[in-house]
Amino acid sequence: MRSVNPFPGLLHAFFYERLVEQRNVSPHTLKSYRDTWRLFLRFAAVRHKRAVTALTMADLSASDVTAFLQHSEQERQVSIGTRNCRLAALRSFFHFVAEREPTAIAQCVDVLHIPMKKSPTPAPQYLESREIEAILDQPDRKCVEGQRDYVLLSFLYNTGARIQEALDVCPAAIRFEAPMCVRLFGKGRKERICPLWPETVSLLKALRKRQPCADDEPLFVNRYGAPLGASGVRFKLAQYVQAAAGAVPSLASKKVSPHTFRHTAAVHLVAAGVDVTVIRSWLGHVHLDTTNHYAQANLDTKREALERLDPSSKIKKPPRWRRDASVLSWLDSL
Repeated sequence: MRSVNPFPGLLHAFFYERLVEQRNVSPHTLKSYRDTWRLFLRFAAVRHKRAVTALTMADLSASDVTAFLQHSEQERQVSIGTRNCRLAALRSFFHFVAEREPTAIAQCVDVLHIPMKKSPTPAPQYLESREIEAILDQPDRKCVEGQRDYVLLSFLYNTGARIQEALDVCPAAIRFEAPMCVRLFGKGRKERICPLWPETVSLLKALRKRQPCADDEPLFVNRYGAPLGASGVRFKLAQYVQAAAGAVPSLASKKVSPHTFRHTAAVHLVAAGVDVTVIRSWLGHVHLDTTNHYAQANLDTKREALERLDPSSKIKKPPRWRRDASVLSWLDSL
């Protein structure tokens, strides 16, 4: 009698039982895991020269996972962060299998021991006030799409929201009267309240008046009335940045994305003297260290701190080795 391949059933149970029923992960997490497995299965099928439907647990060893991660970095040119996200999705499955199939525990442990790759943490790139103004000057506010883009970019700068958080906003989540604020739903289904400037609320009201929608429908939609996608926002923003670079050349050397507005909001809040714990709540950070990262990014804040130093604490004399002629002579002789 032909043995049954347990792998398809395990993968099905992982997605529908573990991720959906037990953990209730967000649709974005589910799509991320799905995309990882779609790529991994295609890679494993080519590597073992068989159809995806013929793959077994034995074909998904630690060496296969390692080869897939190398392929992702070298051939697909993904970042280290993306590589680590894909490894996390694969690890989650093998951790699940270890509980369901004790006979495969050794194979699962080998995969779980594959380490995450460390990468340098660059300083967050942010925009100066004049760069923000130059970008916001680009949308043609006479047309609906231009007004929508202007409001969306202003909303991102005001709230520091992630792009999907902003695109998911419905009128019901906005308080248009004092105290004006918006309820955002972020990573891990975490909810937070973010204050809104009166100017931002006026823009949101004007957009809703020009492009009416129900209280439970997304506020930012495309020309067909469907929810606006993040990729569409990135495409339009790239055009605005390119046009704005003509007026502000410094934009030409910056890689600006919707997330840059989040970095910009954080850095400007730090520069304004807002307490980091408040900024942490504003942005929805889990760890305070993430927020502190922005405190190190603002050069203007560092420059102001340097200028506030007591003049008496500043060094007026050159160091001793500079004043010692014998030391200078010795150095010259080397």
